[in-house]
Amino acid sequence: MIERPRILLDEHLQTTRLERAWTAPACWYTDPGMHAWELDTVFRPAWQLLGHVGSLVNPGDFLVSDIAGAPVLAVCDRDQRINSFYNVCRHRAGPVAAGRGQCSLFRCRYHGWVYGLDGTLRHTPELGEVAGFNRGSHGLHGIESHITESLLFVRQSNTNRANGTDIDRVMREIDARISPQQLGNQTFHTSVSYTIDCNWKVYVDNYLEGYHIPQVHPELADILDYRDYKTEILDGYSLQYSNIESATSAYSAGAAYYYFIFPNTMLNILPGRLQTNVVIPLAHNRCRVDFDYYYTDTESDSARVQIDEDLRFGDLVQQQDGTICEQVQRGLASGSYEQGRLSVAREACVHHFQECLRKVFRDPIG
Repeated sequence: MIERPRILLDEHLQTTRLERAWTAPACWYTDPGMHAWELDTVFRPAWQLLGHVGSLVNPGDFLVSDIAGAPVLAVCDRDQRINSFYNVCRHRAGPVAAGRGQCSLFRCRYHGWVYGLDGTLRHTPELGEVAGFNRGSHGLHGIESHITESLLFVRQSNTNRANGTDIDRVMREIDARISPQQLGNQTFHTSVSYTIDCNWKVYVDNYLEGYHIPQVHPELADILDYRDYKTEILDGYSLQYSNIESATSAYSAGAAYYYFIFPNTMLNILPGRLQTNVVIPLAHNRCRVDFDYYYTDTESDSARVQIDEDLRFGDLVQQQDGTICEQVQRGLASGSYEQGRLSVAREACVHHFQECLRKVFRDPIG
């Protein structure tokens, strides 16, 4: 295990009730040593959302993503089983696939080694007479995967003490709560990514409270009922929800659910629409947020108009979030800020997230 950063002081790791709590200290967001520590202790043992199985229906359907520093590939094989691998060629670590799409074989984009949909090595061009080489033992390395409520999760570190949650239980509870909507009744539409110059936790903190909506998102504040904006703290995850009282060009009327699953998965569920967000730490002061958009109707003329408006409005909200998160990161790094207090009325989910971090930091998995 990577050595614990010296800035992780015991005084900052104690569990505290919300009304007495201080925020995580600024150094957790600005110290370069925290990046490797968190990849090792927070992300490797936790389930990470890779995608929706609706994108992996036919043999050869595949998608590629990064899971906190690890390139990962999922594919539907010829028996219509979903396989998950590291997207790393066994020759010299090149990528064997990119993006998402449909294929019959994977060809490394570096030197052309070829792999089947089951990960077996099929062809090694111009390798020559390499002593002791066994092609059968050089297939793609698999990664642990699990499908629950139509979502595919992967985990790098297979351990009985994985930090995170019982992902089956969490997804069953979410599915029951959003009924009659169903996560499985969704069709993939598009992916959008944003790279933001802030620590990944800054973005998560921002997601986990509606406190900033009137200031940062005036257009969103006109749609959501901020006075009725509620939060719930659950085991390993949290929920923010509100009502959309009247249909808009982007949203249908109904309940808006914003779920966060520790450590970095977000499910935004609105009538007829699922948006998944995964926050990928890139450095101590930079992250990427990958958005996938799914809809129950992607074909009708009215749906296409609404989807276009939803994507436009979603981009506006993310640009606003990106700007404020980058400003917060600069404030954290300014030397003028150490810790702050949390709003009992509005920041319970932020407190819950930071308490989850403290728990992992106190008892990291070796």
